[in-house]
This record gives sequence, structure tokens and C-alpha cells, in this order.
Amino acid sequence: MKLMRIRAVSRKEFIHILRDPRSLGMAVAIPMLLLLLFGYALTLDVDNVPLVVWAQEDSPIVQDLVRRFSASPYFSLQGEVGSYEELEYAIDSRTALIALVIPAGFSGRIESGRTAPVQGIVDGSDSNTASIAISYAQAVTAAYSQDIALRTFQRMGERTADLPVQVEARVWFNDDRESKNYIIPGLIAVIIMVIAALLTSLTIAREWEQGTMEQLISTPVKAPELVIGKLFPYFVIGMVDVLLSVLMGEYLFHVPLHGSIPLLFAMAAVFLMGALSLGILISIVTKSQLVASQLAMVLTFLPAFLLSGFMYAISNMPRAVQLLTYLIPARYFVALLKGIYLKGTGLAVLYQEIILLSVFGLLMFLLAIAKFKKKLV
Repeated sequence: MKLMRIRAVSRKEFIHILRDPRSLGMAVAIPMLLLLLFGYALTLDVDNVPLVVWAQEDSPIVQDLVRRFSASPYFSLQGEVGSYEELEYAIDSRTALIALVIPAGFSGRIESGRTAPVQGIVDGSDSNTASIAISYAQAVTAAYSQDIALRTFQRMGERTADLPVQVEARVWFNDDRESKNYIIPGLIAVIIMVIAALLTSLTIAREWEQGTMEQLISTPVKAPELVIGKLFPYFVIGMVDVLLSVLMGEYLFHVPLHGSIPLLFAMAAVFLMGALSLGILISIVTKSQLVASQLAMVLTFLPAFLLSGFMYAISNMPRAVQLLTYLIPARYFVALLKGIYLKGTGLAVLYQEIILLSVFGLLMFLLAIAKFKKKLV
């Protein structure tokens, strides 16, 4: 294997990329555009939940409860309704996601020390948001109930007692509990996987379709030299994409990076090498740009998006699907990025993911070389 031949193949590929604005745009602009779109569009944070109130009596106690909800950052009071029909219309029209029904006699029950039920009607068509909205409403009413109990004890001249068990929550690694802090690192992994495989999936197939493969076959270039020469330009572009993604995560989305930057880029290089080699392998097998691009999307985007743990917790998946995720290389890179970004962990903790990613990269590279046959078929 000679370096001069590798350089010649790489130079040829670089020239093709520079002469083809579509390839250059796909390689650089699309990853940034995807990161922008998904970064701002994807969020699991639920706040400003639209709320309407049906208060069947008007009293200072009822007004105090309504103020608690309107002052909460998790609710956005859309107004009050005066009947069940108005309440139903507000939820049906999505003016409100949750309706609070305060029955008549609410104040009297509070003043007499009895339990005062309040009904919350929630739009369950989005089950995840509905569950979170219910938990928010329960938290507001629990705090309100605790204040009422405290005032009652003080009014009766009794000494208040602390609760025997109290949970003092301390959140590590994501203090503000913002979903973007773990979505963006996972998103970087998915985008790199998809774009890298998609780009290189067209290289060998393009040579066959344009009739230039015969020229390459007639040269002394060997299979490993051709594969490495084809990979190198896209590896450089991929590392530039990684750099731009990290900078966007840091300065645009303000995602904290607590871990080692050299380790992040080293693991990105290993993962990128595997993804690029997978694309080359697809290109060698299919020999058609259309089929190669479609197959690359199926083999990279769907598994990386759904089965990598980027959006959906693997532990919540069925057992059979959990076992399937071990075959998805993006799973290990997503875990690596989240560990480096949020936890600041290093080799001592992430060594398993590092080993498995290295095996994936080496295996894809060797398969691409073995599959490429330097002859016309």
C-alpha cells in the first residue's frame, strides 16, 4: 500500500466535492441545518400549559388558588368559563389543555377543616404532556394545601411540626433539567451517522454509473488504497462538521460541556470512520446511487433516531427491542457524548462504549476492503 496512490485518489475525490456544490452543501450545510431545526423543534420540556378555570363560587380562597396556578411558570391561564359546555369547547378547540373545576362550597369546606376536592379535566390525546400537566397541577395544589394547613395551625395557636420524612432533591449533571442538554449531544451523534453514511454511499456507485470505475481498475491502485483514498476527504469534512456542531451546541444552544474535548473528538473520529466505512460498503454492494442513498437512510437514520437512546429511553423498550439496540453503533456514541457532555466522565467509565465503537469502525473498514473487488463484474 503506497501513500502516493492514496493521495491521488483523495485528491480526485476532493476535486469532485469542490466541483459539485450539492456534495459540498450536503456535507457541511445540511448537518448544520438539521442541528438548527431539530435543536429548536425537539423539546421534552412542558411549560406554559394552557389552563381554563370553572369556579362555581367567587371567594378570596378560590381567587387565591387560581392565582397560584396563574403565577406558576408551568401554566398559562387562558381565562374562566361559566359552564360545562364552555369548558368542553375550550379543550376540544385546544384553547386549553387542562381545565380546573372548583365546586360550589369549596371555601366553606376549607374553612371548616374538611377536604375540599378540586377536579382537573385534562386533554389526554397527548398522553405524555397530559401526565406531566397532571403532576404540575398536583404540585401546585399540594403546596396550596400545605399553606392552608400551616395557617390553620397558626390560627388555632398550635405549634407546627415538621414532616417526619422530607425528600431534598439534588439534581446532578443537568441542574435546570432542560431537555436540550441531553437532546443536542444525541442529535449530534444521529446527524453524523446519517450524513457520513449518506455521503460515502454515493462514491463507488457514482464511479460505476459515470463509467470511471474502468479507469480506476486499469490503474495499479489496490482496494485498500482506493477505500482509504475515498474515505479521507469525507473524514476531514466530517471532523469539520463535528467541530461546528460542538461550537453550535456550546454557543448557540448553551449546552454545558463538562468532559474532555480531546476525548470527544477522538471518539467522534472513531465513530465517523465506522459510519463512513458503512457508507462505502453500501456503495460497493449496490453500485447504484439511488439504491445506495435509500439503503443508507434506512440503515442509519431510523435505527439511530429510534433505537440509540437519543430520544427514547432504551430501558422503557420491550426486551426484544432492547437486545436489538446492542447492534446499533449510534447507541454507544450517544452514551459517550452524553457522558462526556453532561457527566464529564472519561475512559474509566466509558471504556466499554469506546471498545465497541472501535470494533464497529474496524469491522466496517475491513468489510469494505474485503467486499471491493478490483475487477469488472
